[in-house]
Amino acid sequence: MFWITLVILLGAGGVLLMRWRGVLVRTTAAVRRDLEQHIVSSGRVRVPTRVQIAAQSAGMVVAVGAVEGQRVNAGDLLVQLDDGAERAAVAQAEAAVNQAKARVAQLRRVGAIVATEAANQTQTNLERTQTELERTTKLAATGAVPAVELENARRAVEIAQAQRTAAEAQQVASAPLGADSRVALTAQLTAQAQLSGAKVRLAQTRLVALQSGTVLTRSVEPGDVVQPARTLLVVAADASVQLVVQPDERNLSWIRLGQKARASADAYPQQAFEAVVSYIAPSIDPQRGSVEVRLEVPAPPAYLKPDMTVSVDLTVAAKTAVLTVPSEVVRGISTPTPFVLTVDNGRIARHDVQLGIRGEGSLEIVSGIDETHELVIPDGRVLEVGARVRTERD
Repeated sequence: MFWITLVILLGAGGVLLMRWRGVLVRTTAAVRRDLEQHIVSSGRVRVPTRVQIAAQSAGMVVAVGAVEGQRVNAGDLLVQLDDGAERAAVAQAEAAVNQAKARVAQLRRVGAIVATEAANQTQTNLERTQTELERTTKLAATGAVPAVELENARRAVEIAQAQRTAAEAQQVASAPLGADSRVALTAQLTAQAQLSGAKVRLAQTRLVALQSGTVLTRSVEPGDVVQPARTLLVVAADASVQLVVQPDERNLSWIRLGQKARASADAYPQQAFEAVVSYIAPSIDPQRGSVEVRLEVPAPPAYLKPDMTVSVDLTVAAKTAVLTVPSEVVRGISTPTPFVLTVDNGRIARHDVQLGIRGEGSLEIVSGIDETHELVIPDGRVLEVGARVRTERD
């Protein structure tokens, strides 16, 4: 019985001793070291300019000069439509222009000469009839000729004057700025405009690359009858290579133009390349709660292709010799009042801390503790402030 009582007393004493000494907790300490904060996000290779090649008029395709994945240069023929009717229209318009030009040349060279000669003849005829009228007037005054001859002489002068007026008008019309010349020039300009229109319609049967780039899709074959505005090919125009990612909007305050990043394509994860932030969207995507960020790639690797999936590691902050702690020791990290638990004189104490940048697995402590504090590493147990504990340095 004595021994049983002794064992019970010893056990109870041990329990009391353990309670007095407290539970065992693992601890660590803050250290000073260099720290970088990164934002890692997945995105894609962005195509800044996608050119959709479409016909402007209906027609039958007679040739297609590019396939998917092919590089094309500005001016390369991509699609040729049947152009028989358009060529005939151009030939007809050219003939009309030549005819109008000949009419203008005729007026300038021949018409003016003929009109001038006709005006000279009518002037001579007018002078002759006026002389005849003077002679007849004198004879009629003496009664040598009847009155009817005098009337005829006057009528002849009036006719000659009318002919001279008409000849002068024709001469003016035949001049470079005359009515006939203006009519002929207008006809020539009209014919030239019709020729220009016919040439435009002929050119529209040739769909060419306006910019150098890579053919992304092709949805046309020779023999197809196409309609206006139907997309036949899509070309990714050459431009600086860009990456587009959509990090969480909570990271927006850390992102700045000009920040550098390391990126890699998911298809080539071991081949990283440099990128620089060049654009931050002015608005937030309300559905995703993210912000669009674009990065320029100064020296893009040859294997990058449009819409390829990439991973981007963006360095948003870097500091040297800052006080850091493991991320796990900071409690309430997403609240306005983060804190840590420390062991002071064998008891749990609470210290509110101000956080700085956040690295991989580590946080910067701006204020609240220093290197001398023993920081409690959480292990799932609830520890009350003031509780007695024993420590084991991690």
